[in-house]
Amino acid sequence: LTFFTWSGMAGAQEAAIRKTLKERIPELPKIVSISKTPINGLYEVLLEDNEIYYADASGNHLVQGSRIDTRTKRNLTEERVDKLSAIGFDQLPLKAAFTQVRGNGKRKLAVFADPNCGFCKRFEKDLQKLENVTIYHLLYPILGEDSRTKSKNIWCAKDKAKVWNDWMIGGTLPPNANCDTSAIDTIVAFGQKNRITGTPLLLFADGTRVPGAVPMAQVEKILADQK
Repeated sequence: LTFFTWSGMAGAQEAAIRKTLKERIPELPKIVSISKTPINGLYEVLLEDNEIYYADASGNHLVQGSRIDTRTKRNLTEERVDKLSAIGFDQLPLKAAFTQVRGNGKRKLAVFADPNCGFCKRFEKDLQKLENVTIYHLLYPILGEDSRTKSKNIWCAKDKAKVWNDWMIGGTLPPNANCDTSAIDTIVAFGQKNRITGTPLLLFADGTRVPGAVPMAQVEKILADQK
């Protein structure tokens, strides 16, 4: 007699879905994993770069979209992607960042920003209201060559934080400066690897990743929850 465990049956089902999808959609990005969802007959198909699709048990149907819990109104797909894309603070290239310390500096926040990003400028003004925090600024020039030039001049300045604030808040152009700017290359490579496609992008000490110029109340809440 041959006995099949539930996990073995589930594994065989997932392998069958993987085989079907690879045969029928060869251009589909690499499948990282296939796993059963709480919905009967629905499987999560996780692709590289943390892209999520859903498939039925036969692999005959592939669905792209968000799975919403109508009871709680939670976007479960979005939450799953956020969890998968979380970045540990110890993974950040903080040696390539410059910092601003306010008060006791105990709370930590890292911000990827492009010096020509309008949302980043607005957010930088709001950041001035934060207290007892160490802010790690990571120059992330993704909006063109001028962004790269401004980032270089900011990084090469004697007082990076002052030149940054003068430009982002006061509108004073960073003076021309020259130095080793490999730190910027390090940040850009890290951002591309971790699918940081827009600015500002906030990263908190617990790995929470928040895109966009969010309200300071939301930033304060996340920082408070990490105590």
